[in-house]
Amino acid sequence: MKQSGTLQNNLVVLRAEKRWSQTDLANQAGVSRQTIASIEANRYNPSLILAFEIARILGKEFHEVFQYKIEGETE
Repeated sequence: MKQSGTLQNNLVVLRAEKRWSQTDLANQAGVSRQTIASIEANRYNPSLILAFEIARILGKEFHEVFQYKIEGETE
């Protein structure tokens, strides 16, 4: 039985800690502001490479930025 899940993130909080705009993060990551906005809103899952790059830019470990949540699973 295949389980469905979503990739969630803490980008809004982590950006706020650094006082960065979406544009600031996007410029450093080499993507558009719209891409960052879509990732933050969980409308777009970044590639694995981009996800690790975003974590690196923020000075965080991957798991501190992104979490994979399986539907129906409790924490």
